[in-house]
Amino acid sequence: MAKFELKLPQMGESVAEATLTNWLKEVGDTIEADEAVLEIATDKVDSEVPSEVDGVLVEKLFEADDVVQVGQTIAIIETEGGDAPAETTSSETPAKEESSNKAVEAVSQSVTSAKEATTTDFSESDKFYSPLVKNIAKEEGVSLSELDAISGTGKDERVTKNDILKYIEDKKAGKTAAPKPQMQPVETSKAAAPKPPKAPVSVNGGDEIIEMSRMGKLIAHHMVDSVQTSAHVQSFIEVDVTNIWNWRNKIKNEYQKREGEKLTFTPIFMEAVAKTIKDFPMINISVDGDKIIKRKAINLGMAAALPDGNLIVPVIKNADQLNLVGMSKSVNDLANRARIGKLKPDDTQGGTYTVTNVGTFGSVFGTPVINQPQVAILALGAIRKVPAVIETPDGDFIGIRYKMFLSHSYDHRVVNGALGGQFVQRVKDYLEAFDVNREI
Repeated sequence: MAKFELKLPQMGESVAEATLTNWLKEVGDTIEADEAVLEIATDKVDSEVPSEVDGVLVEKLFEADDVVQVGQTIAIIETEGGDAPAETTSSETPAKEESSNKAVEAVSQSVTSAKEATTTDFSESDKFYSPLVKNIAKEEGVSLSELDAISGTGKDERVTKNDILKYIEDKKAGKTAAPKPQMQPVETSKAAAPKPPKAPVSVNGGDEIIEMSRMGKLIAHHMVDSVQTSAHVQSFIEVDVTNIWNWRNKIKNEYQKREGEKLTFTPIFMEAVAKTIKDFPMINISVDGDKIIKRKAINLGMAAALPDGNLIVPVIKNADQLNLVGMSKSVNDLANRARIGKLKPDDTQGGTYTVTNVGTFGSVFGTPVINQPQVAILALGAIRKVPAVIETPDGDFIGIRYKMFLSHSYDHRVVNGALGGQFVQRVKDYLEAFDVNREI
Protein backbone atom coordinates (compact mmCIF):
# COMPACT_ATOMS: atom_id res chain seq x y z
CA MET A 1 0.00 0.00 0.00
CA ALA A 2 1.15 3.54 -0.74
CA LYS A 3 0.03 6.93 0.52
CA PHE A 4 -0.97 9.80 -1.78
CA GLU A 5 -1.01 13.41 -0.58
CA LEU A 6 -4.05 15.30 -1.88
CA LYS A 7 -2.94 18.93 -2.19
CA LEU A 8 -4.87 22.12 -2.80
CA PRO A 9 -4.42 22.64 -6.55
CA GLN A 10 -3.36 25.84 -8.26
CA MET A 11 -6.57 27.76 -9.04
CA GLY A 12 -5.13 30.69 -10.94
CA GLU A 13 -2.02 32.82 -10.67
CA SER A 14 -3.74 35.37 -8.41
CA VAL A 15 -5.31 32.82 -6.02
CA ALA A 16 -3.06 31.87 -3.10
CA GLU A 17 -5.48 30.27 -0.64
CA ALA A 18 -9.00 28.95 -0.18
CA THR A 19 -11.37 28.15 2.69
CA LEU A 20 -12.35 24.52 3.16
CA THR A 21 -16.14 24.65 3.36
CA ASN A 22 -17.24 21.00 3.41
CA TRP A 23 -15.86 17.44 3.36
CA LEU A 24 -17.70 15.24 0.85
CA LYS A 25 -15.86 12.12 2.02
CA GLU A 26 -15.14 10.73 5.49
CA VAL A 27 -12.15 8.77 6.75
CA GLY A 28 -12.52 5.19 5.58
CA ASP A 29 -14.53 6.05 2.46
CA THR A 30 -13.44 4.60 -0.87
CA ILE A 31 -12.60 7.24 -3.48
CA GLU A 32 -12.34 6.92 -7.24
CA ALA A 33 -10.07 9.02 -9.43
CA ASP A 34 -11.67 12.36 -10.38
CA GLU A 35 -14.28 11.97 -7.63
CA ALA A 36 -14.82 15.11 -5.52
CA VAL A 37 -13.40 14.80 -1.99
CA LEU A 38 -14.10 18.25 -0.54
CA GLU A 39 -15.52 21.65 -1.36
CA ILE A 40 -13.53 24.88 -1.14
CA ALA A 41 -14.28 28.57 -1.53
CA THR A 42 -12.19 31.54 -2.55
CA ASP A 43 -13.39 35.11 -2.10
CA LYS A 44 -15.83 34.68 -5.02
CA VAL A 45 -16.11 31.11 -6.29
CA ASP A 46 -17.02 27.79 -4.68
CA SER A 47 -15.53 24.66 -6.26
CA GLU A 48 -14.65 21.02 -5.60
CA VAL A 49 -11.29 19.32 -5.21
CA PRO A 50 -11.22 15.90 -6.90
CA SER A 51 -8.93 12.97 -6.13
CA GLU A 52 -6.20 12.17 -8.62
CA VAL A 53 -6.11 8.48 -7.67
CA ASP A 54 -8.27 5.54 -6.60
CA GLY A 55 -7.97 4.70 -2.92
CA VAL A 56 -9.28 5.08 0.61
CA LEU A 57 -9.34 8.33 2.61
CA VAL A 58 -7.23 7.64 5.71
CA GLU A 59 -6.55 11.12 7.11
CA LYS A 60 -7.98 14.65 6.96
CA LEU A 61 -5.46 17.37 7.78
CA PHE A 62 -7.89 20.31 7.85
CA GLU A 63 -11.41 20.89 9.09
CA ALA A 64 -14.28 22.96 7.71
CA ASP A 65 -13.63 26.73 7.78
CA ASP A 66 -9.83 26.24 7.78
CA VAL A 67 -7.89 28.38 5.31
CA VAL A 68 -5.58 26.29 3.13
CA GLN A 69 -2.69 27.59 1.08
CA VAL A 70 -2.22 26.47 -2.53
CA GLY A 71 0.08 23.43 -2.56
CA GLN A 72 -0.65 22.41 1.05
CA THR A 73 -1.60 18.79 1.70
CA ILE A 74 -5.29 18.55 2.62
CA ALA A 75 -5.74 14.80 3.01
CA ILE A 76 -3.97 11.44 2.79
CA ILE A 77 -5.36 8.76 0.48
CA GLU A 78 -4.13 5.18 0.75
CA THR A 79 -3.74 3.52 -2.62
CA GLU A 80 -2.76 0.13 -3.97
CA GLY A 81 0.99 -0.17 -4.56
CA GLY A 82 2.16 1.78 -7.59
CA ASP A 83 -1.01 3.84 -8.05
CA ALA A 84 0.30 6.97 -6.39
CA PRO A 85 2.82 9.17 -8.20
CA ALA A 86 6.31 8.64 -6.85
CA GLU A 87 6.84 12.24 -5.82
CA THR A 88 3.73 12.21 -3.58
CA THR A 89 4.22 8.95 -1.70
CA SER A 90 6.12 10.59 1.13
CA SER A 91 3.92 11.83 3.96
CA GLU A 92 6.68 13.82 5.61
CA THR A 93 6.10 17.56 6.00
CA PRO A 94 8.51 20.31 7.00
CA ALA A 95 8.88 20.70 10.74
CA LYS A 96 7.56 24.24 10.62
CA GLU A 97 4.37 23.23 8.77
CA GLU A 98 3.85 20.26 11.09
CA SER A 99 4.20 22.50 14.11
CA SER A 100 1.70 24.98 12.63
CA ASN A 101 -0.79 22.19 11.86
CA LYS A 102 -0.50 20.89 15.42
CA ALA A 103 -1.13 24.37 16.76
CA VAL A 104 -4.20 24.77 14.57
CA GLU A 105 -5.44 21.31 15.58
CA ALA A 106 -4.99 22.09 19.25
CA VAL A 107 -6.86 25.37 18.97
CA SER A 108 -9.61 23.78 16.86
CA GLN A 109 -10.09 21.01 19.43
CA SER A 110 -10.31 23.47 22.24
CA VAL A 111 -12.85 25.52 20.27
CA THR A 112 -14.95 22.43 19.63
CA SER A 113 -14.87 21.27 23.23
CA ALA A 114 -15.58 24.70 24.68
CA LYS A 115 -19.11 24.95 26.02
CA GLU A 116 -19.16 28.71 26.24
CA ALA A 117 -17.20 31.37 24.37
CA THR A 118 -16.81 35.06 24.92
CA THR A 119 -19.72 37.17 23.71
CA THR A 120 -17.55 39.55 21.64
CA ASP A 121 -19.52 40.57 18.54
CA PHE A 122 -17.02 40.57 15.68
CA SER A 123 -19.76 41.57 13.23
CA GLU A 124 -19.28 45.15 14.46
CA SER A 125 -15.98 45.25 12.57
CA ASP A 126 -15.77 46.63 9.04
CA LYS A 127 -13.26 43.89 8.21
CA PHE A 128 -14.06 40.34 7.09
CA TYR A 129 -12.89 37.44 9.26
CA SER A 130 -13.30 33.76 8.50
CA PRO A 131 -15.31 31.65 11.00
CA LEU A 132 -12.10 29.89 12.08
CA VAL A 133 -10.33 33.17 12.88
CA LYS A 134 -13.34 34.40 14.89
CA ASN A 135 -13.57 31.12 16.82
CA ILE A 136 -9.88 31.24 17.69
CA ALA A 137 -10.23 34.88 18.77
CA LYS A 138 -13.21 34.07 20.99
CA GLU A 139 -11.57 31.06 22.62
CA GLU A 140 -8.30 32.90 23.27
CA GLY A 141 -9.98 36.06 24.54
CA VAL A 142 -8.79 38.28 21.68
CA SER A 143 -10.88 41.45 21.68
CA LEU A 144 -12.32 43.09 18.59
CA SER A 145 -9.87 45.99 18.87
CA GLU A 146 -6.96 43.54 19.04
CA LEU A 147 -8.24 41.58 16.06
CA ASP A 148 -8.67 44.74 13.99
CA ALA A 149 -5.10 45.75 14.83
CA ILE A 150 -3.55 42.53 13.49
CA SER A 151 -1.79 42.97 10.14
CA GLY A 152 -3.21 40.38 7.76
CA THR A 153 -1.08 38.52 5.23
CA GLY A 154 -3.97 37.02 3.27
CA LYS A 155 -5.65 38.35 0.13
CA ASP A 156 -6.66 42.02 0.51
CA GLU A 157 -4.76 42.04 3.85
CA ARG A 158 -7.23 39.56 5.36
CA VAL A 159 -6.23 38.05 8.71
CA THR A 160 -5.48 34.34 8.27
CA LYS A 161 -5.29 31.59 10.89
CA ASN A 162 -1.49 31.84 10.84
CA ASP A 163 -1.68 35.59 11.56
CA ILE A 164 -3.89 35.20 14.63
CA LEU A 165 -1.93 32.18 15.91
CA LYS A 166 1.28 34.18 15.65
CA TYR A 167 -0.37 37.10 17.45
CA ILE A 168 -1.51 34.79 20.27
CA GLU A 169 1.94 33.21 20.49
CA ASP A 170 3.62 36.65 20.64
CA LYS A 171 1.09 37.86 23.19
CA LYS A 172 1.75 34.91 25.50
CA ALA A 173 5.49 35.44 25.11
CA GLY A 174 5.11 39.09 26.07
CA LYS A 175 6.22 40.34 22.66
CA THR A 176 3.04 42.29 22.10
CA ALA A 177 0.55 44.02 24.32
CA ALA A 178 -3.18 44.23 23.99
CA PRO A 179 -4.37 47.72 23.05
CA LYS A 180 -5.29 49.71 26.12
CA PRO A 181 -8.74 51.28 26.28
CA GLN A 182 -8.61 55.01 25.67
CA MET A 183 -9.76 57.29 28.48
CA GLN A 184 -12.76 59.38 27.48
CA PRO A 185 -12.05 63.11 28.04
CA VAL A 186 -14.40 64.98 30.31
CA GLU A 187 -15.26 67.46 27.57
CA THR A 188 -15.40 66.29 23.98
CA SER A 189 -15.91 68.59 21.02
CA LYS A 190 -18.76 67.87 18.65
CA ALA A 191 -16.38 67.02 15.81
CA ALA A 192 -14.43 64.56 17.93
CA ALA A 193 -17.43 62.89 19.53
CA PRO A 194 -17.26 59.09 19.57
CA LYS A 195 -19.34 57.20 17.02
CA PRO A 196 -22.63 56.19 18.65
CA PRO A 197 -23.34 52.46 18.88
CA LYS A 198 -25.58 50.93 16.24
CA ALA A 199 -29.22 50.93 17.21
CA PRO A 200 -30.52 47.40 17.83
CA VAL A 201 -32.96 46.07 15.24
CA SER A 202 -36.36 45.37 16.70
CA VAL A 203 -37.68 41.86 16.02
CA ASN A 204 -41.24 40.75 16.77
CA GLY A 205 -42.86 37.36 16.78
CA GLY A 206 -43.89 37.52 13.14
CA ASP A 207 -40.42 38.31 11.78
CA GLU A 208 -38.10 35.70 10.29
CA ILE A 209 -34.36 35.87 10.93
CA ILE A 210 -32.29 34.62 7.99
CA GLU A 211 -28.54 34.09 8.21
CA MET A 212 -26.65 35.69 5.32
CA SER A 213 -24.85 33.21 3.09
CA ARG A 214 -21.06 33.21 2.91
CA MET A 215 -21.27 34.74 -0.56
CA GLY A 216 -23.78 37.31 0.63
CA LYS A 217 -21.48 38.42 3.44
CA LEU A 218 -18.55 38.76 1.03
CA ILE A 219 -20.60 40.78 -1.44
CA ALA A 220 -21.87 43.05 1.34
CA HIS A 221 -18.32 43.64 2.56
CA HIS A 222 -17.00 44.37 -0.96
CA MET A 223 -19.86 46.79 -1.73
CA VAL A 224 -19.37 48.80 1.47
CA ASP A 225 -15.61 48.81 0.92
CA SER A 226 -16.03 50.08 -2.65
CA VAL A 227 -18.34 52.94 -1.65
CA GLN A 228 -15.94 53.95 1.13
CA THR A 229 -12.94 53.75 -1.24
CA SER A 230 -14.12 55.41 -4.46
CA ALA A 231 -15.86 58.74 -5.04
CA HIS A 232 -18.70 57.46 -7.22
CA VAL A 233 -19.98 59.69 -10.05
CA GLN A 234 -22.41 58.69 -12.80
CA SER A 235 -22.99 59.72 -16.41
CA PHE A 236 -26.04 58.61 -18.42
CA ILE A 237 -26.62 58.51 -22.15
CA GLU A 238 -29.39 57.16 -24.40
CA VAL A 239 -28.45 54.98 -27.36
CA ASP A 240 -30.42 54.07 -30.48
CA VAL A 241 -29.78 50.35 -31.04
CA THR A 242 -32.35 49.84 -33.80
CA ASN A 243 -29.70 48.72 -36.30
CA ILE A 244 -28.33 46.17 -33.82
CA TRP A 245 -31.84 44.92 -33.01
CA ASN A 246 -32.73 44.40 -36.66
CA TRP A 247 -29.35 42.87 -37.57
CA ARG A 248 -29.50 40.34 -34.72
CA ASN A 249 -33.07 39.33 -35.63
CA LYS A 250 -31.91 38.78 -39.22
CA ILE A 251 -28.97 36.48 -38.46
CA LYS A 252 -29.70 34.90 -35.03
CA ASN A 253 -31.34 31.72 -36.39
CA GLU A 254 -28.57 31.13 -38.90
CA TYR A 255 -25.96 31.76 -36.20
CA GLN A 256 -27.56 29.30 -33.76
CA LYS A 257 -27.80 26.65 -36.47
CA ARG A 258 -24.13 27.13 -37.40
CA GLU A 259 -22.58 27.60 -33.96
CA GLY A 260 -24.99 25.59 -31.82
CA GLU A 261 -25.65 28.46 -29.40
CA LYS A 262 -27.55 31.73 -29.19
CA LEU A 263 -26.27 35.15 -30.19
CA THR A 264 -27.34 37.61 -27.49
CA PHE A 265 -26.90 41.38 -27.35
CA THR A 266 -24.24 41.14 -24.62
CA PRO A 267 -21.24 40.22 -26.83
CA ILE A 268 -22.12 43.07 -29.20
CA PHE A 269 -22.04 45.53 -26.31
CA MET A 270 -18.86 43.96 -24.93
CA GLU A 271 -17.15 44.37 -28.30
CA ALA A 272 -18.02 48.08 -28.34
CA VAL A 273 -16.75 48.53 -24.76
CA ALA A 274 -13.44 46.80 -25.56
CA LYS A 275 -12.94 49.06 -28.61
CA THR A 276 -13.71 52.13 -26.49
CA ILE A 277 -11.21 51.14 -23.80
CA LYS A 278 -8.51 51.02 -26.49
CA ASP A 279 -9.49 54.61 -27.38
CA PHE A 280 -9.47 55.70 -23.71
CA PRO A 281 -6.80 53.57 -21.94
CA MET A 282 -6.89 55.75 -18.80
CA ILE A 283 -10.25 54.18 -17.92
CA ASN A 284 -8.46 50.80 -17.75
CA ILE A 285 -6.56 51.58 -14.55
CA SER A 286 -6.38 50.85 -10.83
CA VAL A 287 -5.36 53.03 -7.89
CA ASP A 288 -2.64 51.99 -5.43
CA GLY A 289 -2.30 54.68 -2.79
CA ASP A 290 -1.03 57.76 -4.65
CA LYS A 291 -0.07 55.76 -7.73
CA ILE A 292 -2.07 54.83 -10.82
CA ILE A 293 -1.58 51.39 -12.38
CA LYS A 294 -2.31 51.47 -16.10
CA ARG A 295 -3.41 47.98 -17.17
CA LYS A 296 -2.04 46.59 -20.41
CA ALA A 297 -4.60 43.80 -20.79
CA ILE A 298 -8.27 44.59 -21.40
CA ASN A 299 -10.11 42.03 -19.26
CA LEU A 300 -13.86 42.64 -19.18
CA GLY A 301 -15.83 41.56 -16.13
CA MET A 302 -19.39 40.44 -16.87
CA ALA A 303 -21.92 40.32 -14.03
CA ALA A 304 -23.74 36.95 -14.08
CA ALA A 305 -26.32 35.24 -11.88
CA LEU A 306 -25.47 32.35 -9.55
CA PRO A 307 -27.83 29.48 -8.68
CA ASP A 308 -28.53 31.01 -5.23
CA GLY A 309 -29.56 34.36 -6.68
CA ASN A 310 -26.31 36.17 -5.91
CA LEU A 311 -24.27 37.83 -8.66
CA ILE A 312 -20.71 37.05 -9.65
CA VAL A 313 -18.34 38.71 -12.12
CA PRO A 314 -16.49 36.25 -14.38
CA VAL A 315 -13.86 37.82 -16.61
CA ILE A 316 -13.36 37.72 -20.38
CA LYS A 317 -9.57 37.83 -20.71
CA ASN A 318 -8.01 39.94 -23.51
CA ALA A 319 -11.46 40.89 -24.76
CA ASP A 320 -10.06 43.32 -27.32
CA GLN A 321 -8.42 40.41 -29.17
CA LEU A 322 -11.69 38.52 -29.77
CA ASN A 323 -13.89 38.79 -32.83
CA LEU A 324 -17.67 38.78 -32.35
CA VAL A 325 -17.93 34.98 -32.58
CA GLY A 326 -15.17 34.54 -30.00
CA MET A 327 -16.78 37.14 -27.73
CA SER A 328 -20.16 35.43 -28.04
CA LYS A 329 -18.71 32.03 -27.13
CA SER A 330 -16.83 33.48 -24.13
CA VAL A 331 -19.97 35.26 -22.87
CA ASN A 332 -22.14 32.16 -23.24
CA ASP A 333 -19.56 29.87 -21.65
CA LEU A 334 -19.05 32.05 -18.56
CA ALA A 335 -22.79 32.73 -18.15
CA ASN A 336 -23.68 29.03 -18.43
CA ARG A 337 -21.00 27.91 -15.98
CA ALA A 338 -22.05 30.64 -13.55
CA ARG A 339 -25.66 29.40 -13.65
CA ILE A 340 -24.67 25.81 -12.81
CA GLY A 341 -22.00 26.77 -10.28
CA LYS A 342 -19.05 25.49 -12.33
CA LEU A 343 -16.89 28.60 -12.50
CA LYS A 344 -13.24 28.19 -11.54
CA PRO A 345 -11.48 30.66 -9.22
CA ASP A 346 -9.34 31.98 -12.07
CA ASP A 347 -12.49 32.81 -14.06
CA THR A 348 -13.20 35.73 -11.71
CA GLN A 349 -9.68 37.12 -11.42
CA GLY A 350 -7.86 39.90 -13.27
CA GLY A 351 -10.78 42.05 -14.43
CA THR A 352 -9.90 45.62 -15.45
CA TYR A 353 -13.38 46.97 -16.33
CA THR A 354 -16.87 45.61 -15.61
CA VAL A 355 -20.18 45.59 -17.51
CA THR A 356 -23.48 44.71 -15.82
CA ASN A 357 -26.81 44.22 -17.58
CA VAL A 358 -29.48 45.72 -15.31
CA GLY A 359 -31.90 45.56 -18.24
CA THR A 360 -32.19 41.81 -17.63
CA PHE A 361 -34.43 42.67 -14.67
CA GLY A 362 -36.41 45.31 -16.59
CA SER A 363 -34.53 48.32 -15.21
CA VAL A 364 -34.22 51.27 -17.59
CA PHE A 365 -30.93 52.30 -15.98
CA GLY A 366 -29.03 51.89 -12.71
CA THR A 367 -26.13 53.28 -10.71
CA PRO A 368 -23.82 50.27 -10.21
CA VAL A 369 -21.11 50.12 -7.55
CA ILE A 370 -17.54 49.97 -8.87
CA ASN A 371 -15.90 46.55 -8.72
CA GLN A 372 -12.66 47.25 -6.82
CA PRO A 373 -9.81 47.71 -7.62
CA GLN A 374 -11.23 48.91 -10.95
CA VAL A 375 -12.25 52.55 -11.44
CA ALA A 376 -15.38 52.26 -13.61
CA ILE A 377 -18.38 50.08 -14.40
CA LEU A 378 -21.02 50.29 -17.16
CA ALA A 379 -24.68 49.34 -16.69
CA LEU A 380 -26.77 48.32 -19.71
CA GLY A 381 -30.42 49.28 -19.41
CA ALA A 382 -33.42 47.52 -20.92
CA ILE A 383 -33.97 47.92 -24.67
CA ARG A 384 -37.32 49.67 -25.24
CA LYS A 385 -39.40 50.34 -28.34
CA VAL A 386 -40.15 54.07 -28.18
CA PRO A 387 -41.33 56.94 -30.44
CA ALA A 388 -38.38 59.14 -31.41
CA VAL A 389 -37.48 62.09 -33.61
CA ILE A 390 -35.54 60.92 -36.67
CA GLU A 391 -33.42 63.47 -38.52
CA THR A 392 -33.11 63.07 -42.32
CA PRO A 393 -31.94 65.30 -45.19
CA ASP A 394 -35.62 65.79 -46.04
CA GLY A 395 -36.54 66.89 -42.52
CA ASP A 396 -37.44 65.41 -39.16
CA PHE A 397 -40.20 62.91 -38.51
CA ILE A 398 -41.44 60.63 -35.72
CA GLY A 399 -40.63 56.92 -35.94
CA ILE A 400 -40.50 53.79 -33.80
CA ARG A 401 -36.96 53.09 -32.58
CA TYR A 402 -35.28 50.66 -30.19
CA LYS A 403 -33.43 52.58 -27.49
CA MET A 404 -31.60 51.94 -24.23
CA PHE A 405 -29.74 53.87 -21.54
CA LEU A 406 -26.09 53.36 -20.61
CA SER A 407 -25.15 54.25 -17.02
CA HIS A 408 -21.45 54.85 -16.40
CA SER A 409 -20.20 54.87 -12.77
CA TYR A 410 -16.61 55.98 -12.31
CA ASP A 411 -14.14 56.86 -9.56
CA HIS A 412 -13.91 60.65 -9.44
CA ARG A 413 -10.56 60.45 -7.64
CA VAL A 414 -8.88 59.57 -10.95
CA VAL A 415 -11.58 59.80 -13.64
CA ASN A 416 -12.98 63.28 -14.19
CA GLY A 417 -16.32 64.10 -15.77
CA ALA A 418 -14.76 64.73 -19.18
CA LEU A 419 -13.17 61.28 -19.44
CA GLY A 420 -16.17 59.52 -17.89
CA GLY A 421 -18.58 61.28 -20.26
CA GLN A 422 -16.41 60.92 -23.38
CA PHE A 423 -16.02 57.22 -22.71
CA VAL A 424 -19.73 56.45 -22.59
CA GLN A 425 -20.32 58.78 -25.59
CA ARG A 426 -17.81 56.73 -27.61
CA VAL A 427 -19.57 53.48 -26.67
CA LYS A 428 -22.80 55.08 -27.96
CA ASP A 429 -21.09 56.09 -31.20
CA TYR A 430 -19.83 52.55 -31.85
CA LEU A 431 -23.25 51.01 -31.14
CA GLU A 432 -25.20 53.47 -33.31
CA ALA A 433 -22.72 53.05 -36.19
CA PHE A 434 -23.21 49.27 -36.23
CA ASP A 435 -23.06 47.88 -39.77
CA VAL A 436 -26.40 46.28 -40.66
CA ASN A 437 -24.70 44.37 -43.50
CA ARG A 438 -22.06 42.87 -41.25
CA GLU A 439 -21.28 39.19 -41.74
CA ILE A 440 -20.41 36.88 -38.88
